[in-house]
Amino acid sequence: MKQVKPKKNLGQHFLTDLNIAKRIADTVDACPDIPVLEIGPGMGVLTQYLVEKPREVKAVEIDSESVEYLHDAFPKLRDNIIGEDFLRMDLNSIFGGRPFVLTGNYPYDISSQIFFKMLDYKDLIPCCTGMIQREVAQRMASAPGNKAYGILSVMIQAWYDVEYLFTVDEGVFNPPPKVKSAVIRMTRNSVTDLGCNESLFKRVVKSVFNQRRKMLRVSLRQLFSKENLPSAEFFAQDIMTRRPEQLSIAEFVELTNQVASVLG
Repeated sequence: MKQVKPKKNLGQHFLTDLNIAKRIADTVDACPDIPVLEIGPGMGVLTQYLVEKPREVKAVEIDSESVEYLHDAFPKLRDNIIGEDFLRMDLNSIFGGRPFVLTGNYPYDISSQIFFKMLDYKDLIPCCTGMIQREVAQRMASAPGNKAYGILSVMIQAWYDVEYLFTVDEGVFNPPPKVKSAVIRMTRNSVTDLGCNESLFKRVVKSVFNQRRKMLRVSLRQLFSKENLPSAEFFAQDIMTRRPEQLSIAEFVELTNQVASVLG
């Protein structure tokens, strides 16, 4: 069977270590009894272990050469290999509206976009696992007060518990990436309502982290027009002397509610 050549424009780095592949595949066991959707299977190094599990498996692959390879390598999976762009898909239709686990050896350059899309379907995805660039994994799992804590940390941890499982070295890929990788698992937490306007929460988080070195009393000003600028008392609060990486998710919720009260 003809091997698939990794494509630089798709950010393909094929995992070659079968032990690591099995460990990654086994991370989905934390959410048993529901289907699995794999993103970017490539030549099926994870897929071969996922299909052994007693559950439905589907795979999304944008690379037509990989799709052809997977059809030959996994004939039983043929009807469940989706040759589309995950970022453009309606995830409600994949398993008929049923919840599923998301997993994969994610392309580094779009991993953040994948997880932001996951958040759009958070009620459909109780568990997400897989391998990403180590730096991104550290950001996702970071607690307040760390340099790695940022937009991705807050947005994901608002809805998921994040576990940094293990680090993967560069040498187990073809071609080897220039950075280390890491395997993570995100499990939906018990939050059903943030307690604030979700879209405004996103705006607040993104706005202040885009000026992360500035105090909140400076970075928050961009959210207001000259006509609805808050009072001096608003900017005189103790929290306004802090920087965004110092705030917990609960504090971001409270801050969002304060901003909402000014915006009306």
